[in-house]
Amino acid sequence: MKIETQANLAMNSLANSATTAISPSKPGFAKAMAQVQRIEEGPVRVIQSGDTLTSIVREQAQRQGVKLNLSEEYKWTQALAADSGIKNPNAIFPGQKIQLSNMLAQWQSGQTQPPQAASEAQASTKTLETVVVTASRTPSVAVKTSASVVNAHPVLNQTLDRAVERGFIPKNEKQDVFNKILQVAQKHNFSPDDFARLTLMESDGMNPQATNTRCHGIIQFCDGPDRGAAEVGFGKSPKSILGLSVYQQLHLVDTYFDKVGLKKEGKVALDELYLAVLQPAARGEKRPDEPLGIPGKQAKYLYEGKDPLAPMTRVSIAQGLMQNAADRLGLNQSKNQTIGLTSMASDNPAVQAARIKLQIQKAADYEALEAPSKVWLR
Repeated sequence: MKIETQANLAMNSLANSATTAISPSKPGFAKAMAQVQRIEEGPVRVIQSGDTLTSIVREQAQRQGVKLNLSEEYKWTQALAADSGIKNPNAIFPGQKIQLSNMLAQWQSGQTQPPQAASEAQASTKTLETVVVTASRTPSVAVKTSASVVNAHPVLNQTLDRAVERGFIPKNEKQDVFNKILQVAQKHNFSPDDFARLTLMESDGMNPQATNTRCHGIIQFCDGPDRGAAEVGFGKSPKSILGLSVYQQLHLVDTYFDKVGLKKEGKVALDELYLAVLQPAARGEKRPDEPLGIPGKQAKYLYEGKDPLAPMTRVSIAQGLMQNAADRLGLNQSKNQTIGLTSMASDNPAVQAARIKLQIQKAADYEALEAPSKVWLR
């Protein structure tokens, strides 16, 4: 004996009405057939012209009465892409089918975070717990949990506070941004404070709309083939990066560092981290006081003695990034922050001229190196 469920009856009724009561030539036929198709396919959304994954998330959330903040919308966008086998969430096409099952099931259970995002949050919490334990064993750091977390990453915390004050980051997203930075820093083995110093130089401390007309966002993803914007999926519309939040751009930062290939032999130093963004080809020069061929006009902090006519070295870059951060945040640099970073550059004019000549030659070498091998991804 066949038992018809309510869903089956509804589907059969709608199908019958669509095939018998409605003629293909009459208005409403396409709409009725689309309804039949949705019932037959289940929770699947077919991409139409003008759709984005983010707009689909918002559409479905509105239908389900689910309230999502910007970071949650972005996480579900990534989750939908993964569930639907889409490698690049920014490249979707009409006719593609988006699998909504997992997202709708999570929402119905009261969960607004994708499973992967929840795992990331747990990982970040574990990282924080590890930091707290380590800090509490260090005599120079307060033992209290809250103070230990703040003291563990003072530059990052103050940079985030400043970003909230300036409207770069919504206050309710600050913790998500903090956790994501810790996750990316742990994955790529650099200091969260060093990343904050990098953004203070590149984007005034995580301003997602920072731009110099050619480079955009918190670490300045640049226009052009095989440059930073293209490598993170924004080659056709680099300026679209400016419409993303800090949290969303941090996912692009993670992708960029995967592409540029940060060295994983040990902890990534501040100068190495910054060169990966500024001029990846220059990372081949490991000597701390050798001139680097960095083209274009850079911030004066990065040159020896803050003199734009002087060479730029790994030492001057590290010093400049720390000094710039200290100045912007109103921090007092302790003496131990500059130990081992004193430049060995000579005051002799002839020596300085030779160093500047070497810097110019290296700039030409980098330019020749980049074209065939696509090294510079910024």
